[in-house]
Amino acid sequence: MADLLYLAIVFFVIALILGVMGVRGAGISMDIAKWLIIVFIILAILSLVFGGL
Repeated sequence: MADLLYLAIVFFVIALILGVMGVRGAGISMDIAKWLIIVFIILAILSLVFGGL
């Protein structure tokens, strides 16, 4: 699950670099980072809820 968080941070940094450079592809990278963080949060909550069973 740490890989998801790592990938989200990588895509976020890529989006920031592309945004500063003015490249139009920065939005796609930011969307990928957003969805990876959402999946990470959902999986973390599920593992906390069902991990104790």
